[in-house]
Amino acid sequence: MTQIIRSLSDIAAQYDALFCDLWGCLHNGITPFPAAVTALQSFRAGGGRVILVTNAPRPKSSVIKQLDGMGLPRDTWDDIATSGDATQYAMLSGAVGTRIHHIGAPKDEVFFTDFEEDLATLAASVTLTRVPLAEAEGIVCTGLADDLTETPDDYRAQLLLSKTKGLKMLCANPDLIVDMGHRRLYCAGALAQAYEEMGAEALYFGKPHPPIYDLARRRLGMDDPRILCVGDGIGTDVQGGLAEGLDTLFVAGGIAAKEFGEDSSNPNKDLLEAWLAKQQLSATFSIGHLS
Repeated sequence: MTQIIRSLSDIAAQYDALFCDLWGCLHNGITPFPAAVTALQSFRAGGGRVILVTNAPRPKSSVIKQLDGMGLPRDTWDDIATSGDATQYAMLSGAVGTRIHHIGAPKDEVFFTDFEEDLATLAASVTLTRVPLAEAEGIVCTGLADDLTETPDDYRAQLLLSKTKGLKMLCANPDLIVDMGHRRLYCAGALAQAYEEMGAEALYFGKPHPPIYDLARRRLGMDDPRILCVGDGIGTDVQGGLAEGLDTLFVAGGIAAKEFGEDSSNPNKDLLEAWLAKQQLSATFSIGHLS
Protein backbone atom coordinates (compact mmCIF):
# COMPACT_ATOMS: atom_id res chain seq x y z
CA MET A 1 0.00 0.00 0.00
CA THR A 2 1.41 3.37 -1.01
CA GLN A 3 2.09 6.03 1.61
CA ILE A 4 0.94 9.53 0.67
CA ILE A 5 3.46 12.21 1.63
CA ARG A 6 3.24 16.00 1.52
CA SER A 7 6.87 16.84 0.76
CA LEU A 8 10.02 15.14 -0.50
CA SER A 9 11.70 16.37 2.67
CA ASP A 10 9.52 13.93 4.64
CA ILE A 11 11.56 11.00 3.27
CA ALA A 12 14.71 12.60 1.85
CA ALA A 13 16.96 11.36 4.64
CA GLN A 14 16.25 7.75 3.61
CA TYR A 15 17.95 8.17 0.20
CA ASP A 16 21.32 9.05 -1.28
CA ALA A 17 20.08 9.73 -4.80
CA LEU A 18 17.00 10.38 -6.89
CA PHE A 19 16.29 9.10 -10.38
CA CYS A 20 13.86 11.87 -11.23
CA ASP A 21 11.55 12.11 -14.22
CA LEU A 22 11.21 15.40 -16.09
CA TRP A 23 7.99 15.94 -18.02
CA GLY A 24 4.95 16.13 -15.71
CA CYS A 25 7.17 16.02 -12.66
CA LEU A 26 9.70 18.83 -12.97
CA HIS A 27 8.18 20.79 -15.87
CA ASN A 28 5.18 20.78 -18.22
CA GLY A 29 7.11 21.06 -21.47
CA ILE A 30 7.01 24.85 -21.27
CA THR A 31 8.02 26.00 -17.79
CA PRO A 32 9.55 24.40 -14.67
CA PHE A 33 7.42 23.80 -11.58
CA PRO A 34 8.89 26.10 -8.86
CA ALA A 35 8.05 23.77 -5.95
CA ALA A 36 9.70 20.81 -7.70
CA VAL A 37 12.80 22.88 -8.43
CA THR A 38 13.06 23.88 -4.78
CA ALA A 39 12.59 20.27 -3.65
CA LEU A 40 15.47 19.02 -5.79
CA GLN A 41 17.71 21.92 -4.82
CA SER A 42 17.05 21.17 -1.15
CA PHE A 43 17.75 17.46 -1.63
CA ARG A 44 21.11 18.25 -3.22
CA ALA A 45 21.93 20.83 -0.56
CA GLY A 46 21.46 18.06 1.99
CA GLY A 47 24.08 15.92 0.26
CA GLY A 48 21.88 13.95 -2.11
CA ARG A 49 22.51 13.50 -5.82
CA VAL A 50 19.92 13.91 -8.57
CA ILE A 51 20.04 12.11 -11.90
CA LEU A 52 17.32 13.27 -14.28
CA VAL A 53 16.12 10.10 -15.99
CA THR A 54 13.95 10.93 -18.96
CA ASN A 55 12.39 9.14 -21.91
CA ALA A 56 13.29 12.07 -24.15
CA PRO A 57 14.40 10.55 -27.48
CA ARG A 58 17.31 12.97 -27.83
CA PRO A 59 20.83 12.84 -26.34
CA LYS A 60 21.73 14.49 -23.04
CA SER A 61 23.25 17.57 -24.69
CA SER A 62 19.95 18.36 -26.41
CA VAL A 63 17.94 17.91 -23.22
CA ILE A 64 20.30 20.25 -21.36
CA LYS A 65 19.70 22.94 -24.01
CA GLN A 66 15.95 22.46 -23.65
CA LEU A 67 16.09 22.73 -19.86
CA ASP A 68 18.34 25.79 -20.00
CA GLY A 69 15.93 27.35 -22.49
CA MET A 70 12.98 27.00 -20.15
CA GLY A 71 14.98 28.38 -17.21
CA LEU A 72 15.56 25.27 -15.10
CA PRO A 73 18.46 26.08 -12.73
CA ARG A 74 21.57 23.95 -13.21
CA ASP A 75 21.77 23.33 -9.45
CA THR A 76 18.60 21.24 -9.70
CA TRP A 77 20.49 18.20 -10.99
CA ASP A 78 23.86 16.43 -11.11
CA ASP A 79 23.60 14.51 -14.38
CA ILE A 80 21.08 13.30 -16.95
CA ALA A 81 20.34 9.92 -18.54
CA THR A 82 18.01 9.92 -21.53
CA SER A 83 16.21 7.25 -23.48
CA GLY A 84 17.89 8.81 -26.50
CA ASP A 85 21.34 8.06 -25.05
CA ALA A 86 20.45 4.43 -24.30
CA THR A 87 18.78 3.95 -27.69
CA GLN A 88 21.75 5.44 -29.54
CA TYR A 89 23.92 2.69 -28.08
CA ALA A 90 21.49 0.06 -29.37
CA MET A 91 21.43 1.65 -32.82
CA LEU A 92 25.23 1.88 -32.99
CA SER A 93 25.43 -1.75 -31.88
CA GLY A 94 23.39 -2.81 -34.91
CA ALA A 95 20.05 -3.58 -33.24
CA VAL A 96 18.12 -2.70 -36.43
CA GLY A 97 20.87 -2.85 -39.05
CA THR A 98 22.86 -0.07 -40.68
CA ARG A 99 20.37 1.11 -43.32
CA ILE A 100 17.84 2.99 -41.22
CA HIS A 101 14.54 4.70 -41.90
CA HIS A 102 13.73 7.46 -39.41
CA ILE A 103 10.25 8.29 -38.15
CA GLY A 104 10.35 11.51 -36.16
CA ALA A 105 10.43 15.28 -36.07
CA PRO A 106 13.15 17.61 -37.36
CA LYS A 107 13.96 18.54 -33.73
CA ASP A 108 15.09 14.92 -33.25
CA GLU A 109 17.80 15.03 -35.93
CA VAL A 110 20.41 15.41 -33.17
CA PHE A 111 19.75 11.76 -32.34
CA PHE A 112 21.88 10.85 -35.36
CA THR A 113 24.61 13.46 -34.91
CA ASP A 114 25.22 14.24 -31.23
CA PHE A 115 26.81 11.51 -29.10
CA GLU A 116 27.95 11.74 -25.51
CA GLU A 117 31.58 11.03 -24.71
CA ASP A 118 30.86 7.43 -23.69
CA LEU A 119 29.40 6.73 -27.18
CA ALA A 120 31.60 8.90 -29.39
CA THR A 121 34.23 6.23 -30.05
CA LEU A 122 31.63 3.65 -31.00
CA ALA A 123 29.85 6.18 -33.23
CA ALA A 124 33.08 6.92 -35.09
CA SER A 125 33.52 3.24 -35.91
CA VAL A 126 30.03 2.65 -37.34
CA THR A 127 28.64 3.72 -40.71
CA LEU A 128 24.89 4.26 -40.67
CA THR A 129 22.87 5.29 -43.70
CA ARG A 130 19.49 7.03 -43.53
CA VAL A 131 17.28 5.65 -46.30
CA PRO A 132 13.65 5.67 -47.50
CA LEU A 133 11.41 3.01 -46.01
CA ALA A 134 11.57 0.85 -49.15
CA GLU A 135 15.37 0.49 -48.75
CA ALA A 136 15.52 0.12 -44.96
CA GLU A 137 16.81 -2.75 -42.83
CA GLY A 138 15.15 -1.29 -39.74
CA ILE A 139 13.33 1.70 -38.28
CA VAL A 140 14.35 4.22 -35.65
CA CYS A 141 11.32 6.01 -34.22
CA THR A 142 11.92 9.12 -32.13
CA GLY A 143 8.31 10.30 -32.29
CA LEU A 144 5.73 11.68 -34.68
CA ALA A 145 6.89 14.04 -37.41
CA ASP A 146 4.40 16.66 -36.15
CA ASP A 147 3.10 15.77 -32.72
CA LEU A 148 0.98 18.93 -32.59
CA THR A 149 -1.32 17.72 -35.38
CA GLU A 150 -0.72 13.99 -35.96
CA THR A 151 -1.91 10.83 -34.23
CA PRO A 152 -0.76 7.19 -34.60
CA ASP A 153 -3.62 6.63 -37.07
CA ASP A 154 -1.75 8.83 -39.56
CA TYR A 155 1.03 6.22 -39.63
CA ARG A 156 -1.08 3.10 -40.14
CA ALA A 157 -0.17 2.56 -43.80
CA GLN A 158 3.52 3.21 -43.14
CA LEU A 159 3.56 0.80 -40.22
CA LEU A 160 1.72 -1.90 -42.17
CA LEU A 161 4.30 -1.66 -44.96
CA SER A 162 7.10 -1.89 -42.40
CA LYS A 163 5.52 -4.99 -40.88
CA THR A 164 5.20 -6.57 -44.33
CA LYS A 165 8.92 -5.97 -44.86
CA GLY A 166 9.69 -7.61 -41.49
CA LEU A 167 11.42 -4.54 -40.08
CA LYS A 168 12.21 -4.13 -36.38
CA MET A 169 11.44 -0.74 -34.83
CA LEU A 170 13.89 0.81 -32.38
CA CYS A 171 11.72 3.06 -30.19
CA ALA A 172 13.66 5.97 -28.70
CA ASN A 173 10.88 7.03 -26.31
CA PRO A 174 8.64 4.39 -24.68
CA ASP A 175 6.19 7.06 -23.41
CA LEU A 176 2.75 6.90 -25.01
CA ILE A 177 1.65 10.47 -24.29
CA VAL A 178 2.80 13.69 -22.61
CA ASP A 179 1.02 16.88 -21.62
CA MET A 180 2.50 20.09 -23.02
CA GLY A 181 0.83 22.76 -20.96
CA HIS A 182 -2.84 21.82 -21.31
CA ARG A 183 -2.37 19.92 -24.57
CA ARG A 184 -1.93 16.14 -24.79
CA LEU A 185 0.56 14.86 -27.37
CA TYR A 186 1.48 11.38 -28.65
CA CYS A 187 5.03 10.04 -28.28
CA ALA A 188 7.11 7.40 -30.05
CA GLY A 189 5.80 4.76 -27.66
CA ALA A 190 2.32 5.16 -29.12
CA LEU A 191 3.64 4.33 -32.60
CA ALA A 192 5.63 1.37 -31.24
CA GLN A 193 2.52 0.10 -29.45
CA ALA A 194 0.49 0.36 -32.66
CA TYR A 195 3.27 -1.49 -34.50
CA GLU A 196 3.29 -4.31 -31.95
CA GLU A 197 -0.50 -4.58 -32.15
CA MET A 198 -0.02 -5.34 -35.84
CA GLY A 199 2.20 -8.26 -34.86
CA ALA A 200 5.52 -6.53 -35.55
CA GLU A 201 8.52 -6.14 -33.21
CA ALA A 202 9.57 -3.02 -31.33
CA LEU A 203 12.68 -2.64 -29.15
CA TYR A 204 12.86 -0.31 -26.14
CA PHE A 205 15.77 1.05 -24.09
CA GLY A 206 14.11 3.82 -22.04
CA LYS A 207 11.94 3.49 -18.92
CA PRO A 208 10.74 1.00 -17.74
CA HIS A 209 13.43 -1.12 -19.44
CA PRO A 210 16.81 -1.93 -17.81
CA PRO A 211 19.28 -0.16 -20.17
CA ILE A 212 18.36 3.37 -19.08
CA TYR A 213 18.72 2.42 -15.40
CA ASP A 214 22.14 0.91 -16.10
CA LEU A 215 23.11 4.20 -17.76
CA ALA A 216 21.72 6.26 -14.87
CA ARG A 217 23.71 4.20 -12.36
CA ARG A 218 26.91 4.69 -14.34
CA ARG A 219 26.34 8.42 -14.42
CA LEU A 220 25.47 8.48 -10.73
CA GLY A 221 28.86 6.95 -9.91
CA MET A 222 28.11 5.89 -6.33
CA ASP A 223 28.77 2.58 -4.55
CA ASP A 224 25.59 0.87 -3.35
CA PRO A 225 23.44 4.02 -3.12
CA ARG A 226 19.93 4.17 -1.70
CA ILE A 227 17.94 5.32 -4.75
CA LEU A 228 14.38 6.67 -5.00
CA CYS A 229 12.72 6.75 -8.44
CA VAL A 230 10.43 9.77 -8.85
CA GLY A 231 7.90 10.26 -11.62
CA ASP A 232 4.30 10.49 -12.80
CA GLY A 233 4.32 7.52 -15.20
CA ILE A 234 2.87 4.42 -13.59
CA GLY A 235 3.96 2.21 -16.50
CA THR A 236 7.39 3.81 -16.86
CA ASP A 237 8.70 5.47 -13.68
CA VAL A 238 6.96 3.22 -11.15
CA GLN A 239 7.07 -0.03 -13.10
CA GLY A 240 10.70 0.56 -14.03
CA GLY A 241 11.74 1.38 -10.48
CA LEU A 242 9.97 -1.67 -9.09
CA ALA A 243 11.63 -3.91 -11.68
CA GLU A 244 15.01 -2.57 -10.56
CA GLY A 245 14.21 -3.30 -6.91
CA LEU A 246 14.12 0.42 -6.08
CA ASP A 247 11.69 2.49 -4.01
CA THR A 248 9.36 4.73 -6.00
CA LEU A 249 7.59 8.05 -5.50
CA PHE A 250 4.51 8.37 -7.73
CA VAL A 251 3.63 11.98 -8.62
CA ALA A 252 -0.15 11.62 -8.76
CA GLY A 253 -0.73 15.19 -9.93
CA GLY A 254 0.98 14.51 -13.26
CA ILE A 255 -0.35 12.72 -16.29
CA ALA A 256 -2.97 10.72 -14.34
CA ALA A 257 -4.15 13.62 -12.14
CA LYS A 258 -7.82 13.42 -13.20
CA GLU A 259 -8.08 9.93 -11.68
CA PHE A 260 -7.63 11.12 -8.08
CA GLY A 261 -10.15 13.89 -7.48
CA GLU A 262 -10.48 17.59 -8.19
CA ASP A 263 -7.46 18.78 -6.18
CA SER A 264 -4.34 17.50 -7.95
CA SER A 265 -2.19 18.64 -5.03
CA ASN A 266 -4.06 16.34 -2.66
CA PRO A 267 -4.93 13.02 -4.30
CA ASN A 268 -7.90 11.19 -2.82
CA LYS A 269 -6.46 8.22 -0.94
CA ASP A 270 -9.29 5.81 -1.78
CA LEU A 271 -9.29 6.73 -5.47
CA LEU A 272 -5.50 6.46 -5.59
CA GLU A 273 -5.37 3.04 -3.95
CA ALA A 274 -8.17 1.70 -6.18
CA TRP A 275 -6.43 3.00 -9.30
CA LEU A 276 -3.06 1.54 -8.30
CA ALA A 277 -4.71 -1.81 -7.58
CA LYS A 278 -6.22 -1.74 -11.05
CA GLN A 279 -2.76 -1.10 -12.51
CA GLN A 280 -1.43 -4.00 -10.40
CA LEU A 281 1.38 -1.73 -9.29
CA SER A 282 1.98 0.00 -5.97
CA ALA A 283 4.46 2.81 -5.46
CA THR A 284 6.31 3.06 -2.17
CA PHE A 285 5.14 6.66 -1.79
CA SER A 286 2.77 9.00 -3.58
CA ILE A 287 2.61 12.78 -3.65
CA GLY A 288 0.30 15.28 -5.36
CA HIS A 289 3.03 17.39 -6.93
CA LEU A 290 6.75 17.14 -6.30
CA SER A 291 7.55 19.67 -3.60
